[in-house]
Amino acid sequence: MTSELTITESGPAAGRPVLVLHGGGGPATVAPIAEHLATTAHTLLPTHPGWNGTPRPDRFTSVADLAAAYLRLLRDRHLSDVLVVGSSLGGWIGAELAAADTEGRISGVALLNSVGIEVDGEPIRDFFALDARGVAEYAFHDSERFYVDPATFPAERLAVIQANMAALRVFSGGPAMNDPSLRTRLAAVTVPALVLWGESDRIATPAYGEEYAASFGNARFAVVAEAGHLPHLEQPAQTFALLDAFATETGRG
Repeated sequence: MTSELTITESGPAAGRPVLVLHGGGGPATVAPIAEHLATTAHTLLPTHPGWNGTPRPDRFTSVADLAAAYLRLLRDRHLSDVLVVGSSLGGWIGAELAAADTEGRISGVALLNSVGIEVDGEPIRDFFALDARGVAEYAFHDSERFYVDPATFPAERLAVIQANMAALRVFSGGPAMNDPSLRTRLAAVTVPALVLWGESDRIATPAYGEEYAASFGNARFAVVAEAGHLPHLEQPAQTFALLDAFATETGRG
């Protein structure tokens, strides 16, 4: 039931619908994307079940479960010409959405440093084994700018972060963060895909990203310089320009 979903909406009601999907860090990590696109589009920013204190019903245990719920959301709202934008785990959900969209509701999918496929020789970094310093060093081009000592966090924030990581482990299946069947299914996706990657990402490397793009039937790979796993946070101007161009190219209206 889509009533189980927590959605923040912004932008003109008559604008093109854009579904913005966050990764393990929660909705705040992609809020700048939603805010930027909301100047012309109607953005829907879900908080995945289990993040930020939201309930996770027992039936939500996989990325495919999340993708099915978001497809139901699009169907229940009679939305079409939908642009899906996903970061990291959100990109994996977006890829699953594109593969499962048999009704043609999605007209474009943009993946930012997505996880979710299996690439020989390019394993995903074991995110769960990294401490805060390690996350900053592997995920960002400018690690000093984005490192925050967790000892400075209040107990409430630490509890939220720990719960978010627990939810991430459930949905991702653990450190591998992939579904071996996804890559084969992506070959049948015909809607345009933009696979956008921060060149300094050491969680999922650009080489992994190139293979991700090659998995789609109709995809373009683009690199953002001086950015890591979250290019929209380190290089928003470059990232938003690429997303804006893709949105213009793929809109059916």
